[in-house]
Amino acid sequence: MSAWAANAKPGHRLRAEGWYPIGKLRQMQRPAPASQLPEPTIRMTEGWHCLHIYFRFDARELAHMPAHERRAGCDAFMKILDPGRHGAPQRLQTSITSGHRADFGIMMLDPDPLLLDGVVQQLRRSPLGPALEPTFSFVSITEVSEYVPTVEQYAERLQREGLSPEDPAYQAKIRAYEQRLPAMNRQRLYPDFPPFPVVCFYPMNKIRHPQANWYTLPFSRRAEMMAEHATSGIRFAGRVTQLITASTGFDDWEWGVTLWSRAPEYIKEIVYTMRFDEASARYAEFGSFYVGYVAEPLQILRHARIL
Repeated sequence: MSAWAANAKPGHRLRAEGWYPIGKLRQMQRPAPASQLPEPTIRMTEGWHCLHIYFRFDARELAHMPAHERRAGCDAFMKILDPGRHGAPQRLQTSITSGHRADFGIMMLDPDPLLLDGVVQQLRRSPLGPALEPTFSFVSITEVSEYVPTVEQYAERLQREGLSPEDPAYQAKIRAYEQRLPAMNRQRLYPDFPPFPVVCFYPMNKIRHPQANWYTLPFSRRAEMMAEHATSGIRFAGRVTQLITASTGFDDWEWGVTLWSRAPEYIKEIVYTMRFDEASARYAEFGSFYVGYVAEPLQILRHARIL
């Protein structure tokens, strides 16, 4: 008789932790009663929905549009995209997009995803609607990344780097991190737009290549690489602000990256610098980049020679 059979307990099943009663295992595997589940909702438990969408003006449609209809369309365009109007999303920003991919872009965040889609539907139903061609959209949600260390994890990292808990420098770093972490996480979940004129958006994935599969690495290794990646980004503090939104299950890519900068060259510099980090150089792939300049709706219409 095998050792396993000799130690077997009737009515029990062997798990990694030891012998468990089969009845208890069935209870553990049984779904929670509906009464214990949260109410169905389209809103996030924490954080906001996010939508990036880009449009091109159709010159042929505009050429055939009567002058009064075009004027009414411009008025509606400015009203719909006014971030200060009653009923607007919590965050709404418009920009003039460089290149052939689009004429302008809209970024919006709100607890209600239908409110974000409602802005798009209003534009489509407006007098300018027939002349607005959507060229790209990206649906995502805000999140606090699993790679943002807790205070305890940050303390462990400092100790691995050689700092002693008795060291005043260690204690000062811990106190500073404890103070800034809540505000940093609020900004990730409920972001404010920075007062920078340049905006860049691009989607990205982590690679699943047999020789470079991010998802087969242990968490500790992934966290180590992301810490290096974050350190590279910190060097651009005050010049570039970044927001990463999650899109796994919401869009074709896994994350959306939005960058705002004080000057155009900082966009190139931060993207170039961070591509040398292992998390990016070995494990990341990127979609198209959309670069633009923050502009009010009236500026967009004048720039596109609609007004």
